[in-house]
Amino acid sequence: MANSYSRKIQERIRDAAEGTVFIGADFADIADTETVRRNLNRLTQAGLIRRILKGVYEKPEYSEMLKEYVAADPEVVAKALARNYHWSIAPCGNTALNLLGLSTQVTAVWSYISDGPYKTYEWDSTKLEFKHRTNKEITGLSYMTILVIQALKTLGKANVTEKTIQILRFRLSKEDKAVMLTEAAESTDWVYNTIRKIAERD
Repeated sequence: MANSYSRKIQERIRDAAEGTVFIGADFADIADTETVRRNLNRLTQAGLIRRILKGVYEKPEYSEMLKEYVAADPEVVAKALARNYHWSIAPCGNTALNLLGLSTQVTAVWSYISDGPYKTYEWDSTKLEFKHRTNKEITGLSYMTILVIQALKTLGKANVTEKTIQILRFRLSKEDKAVMLTEAAESTDWVYNTIRKIAERD
């Protein structure tokens, strides 16, 4: 039976795309927590996955151009941590601007708002920061809605230009815009008016 568990865990990892980040709970349908932990540790030692943080593992992505494994994507790691601890999160500050293509500035810290506690995580040269916010700012809103709201707040009303609106109009799907119009209705007036402009042509 143990070999069956091991095979299923290994098959799930092999079938996943390179760069996929796993937590133990991702295998909860296969085996109990301790069995999963032992298997993930064994697969780490075998080089099939690598440990990013305690309880967080990645199927590394190899770059043929660079001839080396690329660094883990902080955004994917952040989502894995949120999944692990049952937090609702969304990028904020410069992280939100970067992910939406509104800034090319390299961030020293990847920042997220969260309905969990204030936490920081570091590995290699990457730092993740989770800032606690009240549930009403996060819970019940889609990831993209929170992301856009946080990006607009970071820019500030005076710095939201027609170019900003055009970039977001291009980046967001028709479905994203429709959901945002409903979900952001109770946000600050200027934020909601900007969202209406982003969505007005769909």
